[in-house]
Amino acid sequence: MVLDKIQHENDIKKLNEAELSDLADEIRQFLVDNISKTGGHLASNLGVVELTMALHLCLDLPKDKIIWDVGHQSYTHKLLTGRRDGFRSLRQFGGMSGFPKSNESDCDCFNTGHSSTSISAGLGFAHAREINKEDYHVVSVIGDGALTGGLAFEALNNASRVKSNFIIVLNDNNMSISQNVGGMNRYLSAFRTADVYRDLKLDIMNSLNKIPVYGGRMVKRIRNAKSGIKQLFVPGMFFEEMGILYLGPVDGGDLAGMCKLFEEAKRVDGPVLVHVLTHKGAGYAPAERHPARFHGAEPFEIETGIPRNPRVKANYTDVFSTIIKKMGERNPNVVAITAAMEDGTGLKRFHNVYPERFFDVGIAEAHAVTFAAGLAKCGLIPVFAVYSSFLQRAYDEILHDVCIQKLPVVFAIDRAGLVGSDGETHQGIFDISYLSSIPNMTIMAPKNKWELSDMMKYAVEFGGPIAVRYPRGEAYDGLKEYRAPIELGKSELLREGKGVALMALGSMVPCAMEAAEILKEKGIDATVVNARFAMPFDRQMIDQFAEDGYELLVTLEENVSSGGFGEHVASYLIKTGKEMRLLNISIPDMYVEHGSVECLLRELGMDAKSVADRILEVL
Repeated sequence: MVLDKIQHENDIKKLNEAELSDLADEIRQFLVDNISKTGGHLASNLGVVELTMALHLCLDLPKDKIIWDVGHQSYTHKLLTGRRDGFRSLRQFGGMSGFPKSNESDCDCFNTGHSSTSISAGLGFAHAREINKEDYHVVSVIGDGALTGGLAFEALNNASRVKSNFIIVLNDNNMSISQNVGGMNRYLSAFRTADVYRDLKLDIMNSLNKIPVYGGRMVKRIRNAKSGIKQLFVPGMFFEEMGILYLGPVDGGDLAGMCKLFEEAKRVDGPVLVHVLTHKGAGYAPAERHPARFHGAEPFEIETGIPRNPRVKANYTDVFSTIIKKMGERNPNVVAITAAMEDGTGLKRFHNVYPERFFDVGIAEAHAVTFAAGLAKCGLIPVFAVYSSFLQRAYDEILHDVCIQKLPVVFAIDRAGLVGSDGETHQGIFDISYLSSIPNMTIMAPKNKWELSDMMKYAVEFGGPIAVRYPRGEAYDGLKEYRAPIELGKSELLREGKGVALMALGSMVPCAMEAAEILKEKGIDATVVNARFAMPFDRQMIDQFAEDGYELLVTLEENVSSGGFGEHVASYLIKTGKEMRLLNISIPDMYVEHGSVECLLRELGMDAKSVADRILEVL
C-alpha cells in the first residue's frame, strides 16, 4: 500500500503521480474502515482528501502552519503527519483526538473545535511572523458553513492589514452540518461555475509574470486596480473589494489544479483566498447521499451505512422534537431558531410543519440570541435550540439583549453535561455556571423524558428568560410515577430518608437514586430530591433539611464546580449560617478530554458507586 510509505510529515512529497492517485483512494478506504468501527466525523473528511494532500505537497510542515477551522476535517492531515496508528483509539479515552491537538503533533499548530475561528487565528500567526521577522507560510482552512459565523467576517475585515503572504482556503461543499443557508451561501453559489474567470485570471497573471523586470510590476498594478472586467465575471467581488485576492474556484478533486493555485497563492504579498469546491462524503455512497447523517457518525456497517447499534429508545433530542412541534400547534406565537443545527437539535419536524416560523441563521449563535430578543420584544415566543458548548459563544447577547429586558426567550440547551467523544471543546459542562451568573435567568434540568415535556410547556408559558438543559443520548424513562406539577424554584421529593440528602439536578437524578440504594445496603437511609431548578434553587427544601437535623447535604450536577449548582447551594448555607455539611458532586474545574460518557463519569468519580463511596468517606 502507498499509505504504508507515509510515516512522517512531508513523506507525501516522495510519491510519484500514480502513487498520489492511489494514496487518495487508500485514504478514503482507510477512513471508512476505521470510522465504521470507532465512529467519528466521516463525510467532512472524505470531502477534503485531495485538498489536504495538495496542502501537504505545497507546504513544508511543521515550519509552515495549517489552521483547520473546527478541525473535525483533519483526519487526512493526521494520516499524512504519521498518526495512522492513533486511529485505533480515535476519540476514545486516552486515545487520539478527533480534532487538531498541538500536544499530539508539531504539525497541529493551533487547537480548534468550534467554527469560524481559523482566519482570526491565522491573522495572529501572520502578524507574529512579521513582528518576529520569520519566514513561513500561514494557511487558514475554513468551510463555507463556518464562513456564516460573525467571527469569520470580523477576521476578513481585518485581513487586508497583513502585508505578507496569508492564505485562506475556502472549503466550499455547500454544507455546514445541515444544508447551508443565507446570503453568503447564495453569493458563493455564483462562484461555483465561474471557471472562466479563474482561468482567464491565472493565464493573464502567469503570462505577465514571465516578462522580465516589468511583468511583476504590471501584475501588482492590475491587482491594485478597480477593474471593471472582474465585475463582469464575478458578482460583487466581495473578497477582492475587502483587499483579499481571490483565486478559484477549483475542483476539490483536482490535485494538480489545487497545487497550481496554492503555488500561485504562496507568491502573493498579502491575503489571498483560494476557493476550493469539495463534495462532502466523496467516495463513499451512503455518506454522499446522507452527508448530514455521516457528519458525526456512530459505528456503522460499511456495506449499507446503517449503524451497528441502532437506537431502540428515543433520545432527548427526539423528545424535544416531538414537544416543540406540539408547542407550535398549540401556540401560534411559538417560533423556533437554530444555528445551522436543524437536524442535530431536532427542529426538522417543526420546520416541515411551520416553515414560516422556523429560522436557521447559520453558524451565528450571537446573532441568533439577539434576533430572538427582537422577536420576543414583538410578542412572539422564540425557542432557540442549541448545543450547550455553542451557546457560550453568545454570552454577552444573553446578558445584554435578553436578560436585562426580561424577554421571554426559551433556550433549549441540548448536549448539556458530558457529551463524550468530541472532547474538551464540546463538553457542555459550563452552561449552569455562565447562565446562573446572569440576573433574571431561570435554569431547569429534567430528570427524564416526561419532565422534559413538562418543562418545555412551562418554559413557553413562563414569560421571561428561561433555559431548559438536557443531556445527549437516550432519554431516561424511569421514575415515571413522579410527575409533580412544576413550580418556580421548587424541587421534587423522590425518596424520603433521614440524616443524608442527595439533591440531584437533571441527568444526575438516576445516579442519585442508584447511589441511595447502595447506601441503603450500608445502613444509610438517604433522602433523594430532584432539584429541577439550578436557579432559583429550592431554598425551602434546604432549610427543612437543616431544621430536621440532617448531617450531610449532597449536591449532584453535570457541570463544573466553579459557579455551578453546588457552589450556589454552598454560598446559601454559609450566608444563612446552616451547620449542615455539604458534599458537592460535580465535574472538577478542568477541561474534560474525549471518551464515552460512562467512562468519563467513572474517571471523574461521578458514577453511582463512586458517589456512594465518596458519601461514605465523608460520613
